[in-house]
Amino acid sequence: MFDIAFSELLVIALVALLVIGPEKLPKVARTVGHLTGRLQRYVNSVKGDIERELRAEELRKLQEDIHQEAGAVEQAVRSETRAVEQALQPSVNADGQDQPAPR
Repeated sequence: MFDIAFSELLVIALVALLVIGPEKLPKVARTVGHLTGRLQRYVNSVKGDIERELRAEELRKLQEDIHQEAGAVEQAVRSETRAVEQALQPSVNADGQDQPAPR
């Protein structure tokens, strides 16, 4: 996450020892550890929520695309059906009886 070398950590520990004191340092270190853990859990939770929202949005878009494609297929089938009906219309006489189709 952060690029901190061991020597930098050692300097931070020495400064903390001088500022906080040896009696309170373990308690402060434990508290900082707990807060860091909470922060990491919170960040992971937010990441998970964002990923779920992105997946949900992706699924909504996919669903919309499928509906559009289904509509296009439906239109194509209807136009082909109309074309076939119009092609067959002359073969039906005025009485409603079928005439043999030309070969």
